[in-house]
Amino acid sequence: MSGIPDRATGSPAAVPPATGSPGTGGSAGPGSRTPVFRRADPRLGEFTVVPLDPRADAALLHRWVTDPRAAFWLMGDADEKDVAEEYERIAAHPHHDAFLGLHRGRPAFLVERYDPARVELAGLYEAQPGDVGMHFLTAPLTAPGGTPVHGFTRAVITTVMAMLFDDPAARRVVVEPDVRNTAVHRLNAAIGFETVTTIATPEKDALLSVCTRDRFAAAVRGATT
Repeated sequence: MSGIPDRATGSPAAVPPATGSPGTGGSAGPGSRTPVFRRADPRLGEFTVVPLDPRADAALLHRWVTDPRAAFWLMGDADEKDVAEEYERIAAHPHHDAFLGLHRGRPAFLVERYDPARVELAGLYEAQPGDVGMHFLTAPLTAPGGTPVHGFTRAVITTVMAMLFDDPAARRVVVEPDVRNTAVHRLNAAIGFETVTTIATPEKDALLSVCTRDRFAAAVRGATT
């Protein structure tokens, strides 16, 4: 691994097959954890965000982040121990945390939230009060029977943005996907992000983009009319 990865994905939207809880050891499975956020999508049903358990969820996350379609996550060469250690590091960080997203009770996406003035973008952009950074990754299609669903990734990022703006202190969401990740650029634009500039980070050339609360609300209204 090379520092904090891009944390953006070009993998296809899919509903993961029901394979049971990925939790191991004595830790509760994701479906039994106390939700930190819920959202009912008018077409795709309930999305839930729960705390991530770095050790219990390591095998699941390893499958996701090493899938070839998750190349922009920059963890393709990681083993399961690397993944567990990366998310333990994030869990211990005062300005960075991670969550597991569920769709109808099944693990379906990964979320990271961070303070861009202190993590990843520190010194690389003009931070404003209320800025919050975000990365997300949708689960890859990993087994026969997984059903691609139109609009699934957009429903996931809408859920993530709604969770971030559920905090009254959040005024803008800041993202920095790889300049080559055109699929995410289109998705970001659709939910209200505006491109600010291109910046160079240690891992990549990134397209710095921001989305205000009002622009996100307008994009959601537009998607439902």
